[in-house]
Amino acid sequence: MEDKIKLIWDFRGPSAKNTAIHHEIHLKEFALAEKLELQITGTNHINEMHSIAFLVVLKSKMIIVRDALKPHRGQIYSEE
Repeated sequence: MEDKIKLIWDFRGPSAKNTAIHHEIHLKEFALAEKLELQITGTNHINEMHSIAFLVVLKSKMIIVRDALKPHRGQIYSEE
């Protein structure tokens, strides 16, 4: 089975939570438009000043998606 990569966008400041939620909408739209095999997106609110939005992609598609969307960082994704 191919590895999955979680591409992450960090948002900081008092509007971080709302910005991450809004950004996830665009990540979902991108995944649908590009017909990505995985449709896994989400947000995580670290604290009142830091939130993230993420998109999970197959390792074979990571470079294409990374170059198109410019995430801040990435990590191996494991389903928990």
